[in-house]
Amino acid sequence: MGEQINPNKHFICSFVNCKATFSKLWKLEAHYCKHSGLKPFACGSCDKSFCTRYQFTRHQLSHSGEKPYLCSVSGCAEAFSTYGSLRNHTAQAHHNKERNYVCKHQDCGKEFHKKKLLMIHSCEHTNELPFQCDFEGCGMKFASPTVLKRHGKVHEGYPCAEEYCPFKGRTWSDYQNHKKAEHRETLPCDQCKKIFHQAWFLQKHKQFVHSGERRRFKCTREGCPESYTTHFNLQNHILVSHEGKRAFTCSFAGCGKAFAMEESLKRHAVVHKPQKTKLQKPKTTPRKKTSSKTKPPDAAKLSQLLQNVSLNKATSQKPET
Repeated sequence: MGEQINPNKHFICSFVNCKATFSKLWKLEAHYCKHSGLKPFACGSCDKSFCTRYQFTRHQLSHSGEKPYLCSVSGCAEAFSTYGSLRNHTAQAHHNKERNYVCKHQDCGKEFHKKKLLMIHSCEHTNELPFQCDFEGCGMKFASPTVLKRHGKVHEGYPCAEEYCPFKGRTWSDYQNHKKAEHRETLPCDQCKKIFHQAWFLQKHKQFVHSGERRRFKCTREGCPESYTTHFNLQNHILVSHEGKRAFTCSFAGCGKAFAMEESLKRHAVVHKPQKTKLQKPKTTPRKKTSSKTKPPDAAKLSQLLQNVSLNKATSQKPET
């Protein structure tokens, strides 16, 4: 009997061997960040980037210091920048106080709102590890269930999802390396024949290259309408237009132009050296090859060498007076 699909989750991840489904498109796009590593929402005040606009907006509160979520309990004046922080505060500070777990060790008395946290803490007093691996023949013990769960992968391994493949990786890295070496698929673009190894990258390539639609990175500074097709150009815009930074100056005589990004300075250098039509990597001096065969001496040098030898020999043979 096949796995039942939730009818409310009709946005399906297109990555191979990923069965994740979502009820909203923005959740799927945020999930894609885990596969691609792309984070389109860049903070203009620091170097952090985020997968979703919600995460980005929440992060901005850390710079502004705004705390719009106020505790509603009478007599409590606490305020928080996110609803999640307010919810945790309410649960821990105002609810379930009678259910707190107290450490009974002498002169301790620390309280915890979860039993497992108390168990982890008790290890500091007893030096005993309460979470034991139940795999046959193992019996190792750990201080927390998280570490125990991570240890369990040593026994379970990571079996290959490809049909009829017996491989089982001891670690996640082993499994990933195996997939890249043995099961890496090739997905050619049917319009330009460019090769991709993941369906999501092929999909985005068609969307932004062949459909005419280009991804835009909008400036995050308040009141600025500018947007750019690359994150590099957006960073350059923020440094130049909003922060007035031009730290990289051209050293060519009579130029003096300054740039916000080092890469921009490198590109500018081509203006002064037009024979270099593209940026080149610095050349490394090749090592001289050592060979057992020596180059034969020049004829003139050989003749001079023989003359010197003859003169030295004649001088040494003159009788002493």
